[in-house]
Amino acid sequence: MPHPRRILIIRPSALGDVCRSVPLLTSLRTAFPRATIDWLVQDSFADAIRHHPALDNVVAFPRGGLGATSRKGNPFPALAWMNSTLRRRPRYDLVIDAQGLFRSGLFARWTGASRRVGYRNAAECARVFYNRTIHADRSRHAVDRMRVLLGSLGINADRDMRLYTDPDARAWAASQPWSVSRFVVVAPTSRWPGKQWPAERFTDLARHLLASGVERVVVVGGPGERDQIRPLLGWAAGEPRAIDLVGETSIARLMAVIERSSLVVANDSAALHMAVGFDRPLVALFGPTRVERVGPYRRERDVIQHLRAGDRFDHKDERVGVPMMERITTQEVLEACLARLRG
Repeated sequence: MPHPRRILIIRPSALGDVCRSVPLLTSLRTAFPRATIDWLVQDSFADAIRHHPALDNVVAFPRGGLGATSRKGNPFPALAWMNSTLRRRPRYDLVIDAQGLFRSGLFARWTGASRRVGYRNAAECARVFYNRTIHADRSRHAVDRMRVLLGSLGINADRDMRLYTDPDARAWAASQPWSVSRFVVVAPTSRWPGKQWPAERFTDLARHLLASGVERVVVVGGPGERDQIRPLLGWAAGEPRAIDLVGETSIARLMAVIERSSLVVANDSAALHMAVGFDRPLVALFGPTRVERVGPYRRERDVIQHLRAGDRFDHKDERVGVPMMERITTQEVLEACLARLRG
């Protein structure tokens, strides 16, 4: 393949998917060290990859504002953004759509790039926007599916998952009094109730961790997720060794906290993919999602999941997910945590 001078990666969301897409970036940088490599990403997730040394530019997609106007039947702000941000930029030689949805495929087409690569089996008919389509088996892990896109171009696809933290966020984390301690990050929230381990069990786990010699437990989550974990936060309010950061950190600061941690305990959420990106010890709690497809990459040994014959994998249906998550006991999670802390 002729060496491209300008490359665009399209992976706007979700946050965990953005974090685990960095092998695309590192592989492209190794293959084309002199190329300009940009990444189109949802603006609220940009800090997840902004400081990666292999990246030249972030192309921030303002999903919140544009999505609101599109839902109201007004496509013109989105079209104006695509024209000003994609059509009028210096033209890309190569665009890789790692998202594989209608919108991301449309973005790829709008760039006018001479080579637009995507999945042959992309959802929402996105393949119509590509001029080179690659079949990638959906049963493979999401990271390996992305690597197939590169392999089809003759690019050696690596597995470098390393994330990089904003220097200011790293300085903030280092300045926190609790950060000099040996601390465990607990990420007990999820968008979907079917992915949530019971908050009462997270509370019991945190209490046992402190009793076992852990100096601090740091609870993290998004600003709209506090109601999911009221029992845990109520306990944390009366425990000086528990640090409540739910809704208090930007993505950059969350990454900095995870980077400094001794252990991360998380539901199936972005925090566990950050833990992989910083090579932190990890205990991941899974229910109705397929670990072999979307679990922590090459860290399946760090997953606790109990499957039974006839289980249905539907994380959006809490009638399916909640009972599966409840199969995970506090005792087994505690034992897994202590084993990793012993190193």
